[in-house]
Amino acid sequence: MWVKFMDVEDGYSAEMWRELFNQEALAVRIIPPIETTGMSDPRELWIPDGKTHVAREVLNKI
Repeated sequence: MWVKFMDVEDGYSAEMWRELFNQEALAVRIIPPIETTGMSDPRELWIPDGKTHVAREVLNKI
């Protein structure tokens, strides 16, 4: 099961966060809004339910 971890302001930021989390072996799903017009729309980052502690530790590192 996946859980919503954070909201980001645009698709570019979402891709940067995904790359950071992937470097720490953490899977990330980027969920765009239903009516997406481009990369400037906000996104949601979802992570596996059992890995939220890993994502928090990554955020604490930066």
